Amino acid sequence: MPHRVTLYSKPGCHLCDDARTAIADVIGRLGASVDVDEIDILSDPVLQERYGEEIPVVLIDGKMHTYWRVDQARLEKALKEPR
Repeated sequence: MPHRVTLYSKPGCHLCDDARTAIADVIGRLGASVDVDEIDILSDPVLQERYGEEIPVVLIDGKMHTYWRVDQARLEKALKEPR
């Protein structure tokens, strides 16, 4: 079963753009099947309240992995672990 990466972001967020690129780079290097969802926090007031000051936020399989900046080596290590 593939890992699921969730990226909480919002339009106009340069750190979100960086996170999106980092996630794509890692998945590309791994050549692994990883499901990726991106959710705009502006679409939901609850998400805005919860993640508004921390975006981008990256979850792996529903668990918080990181926020603000994506460390590609750390993300790669997490995605190599069995689910």
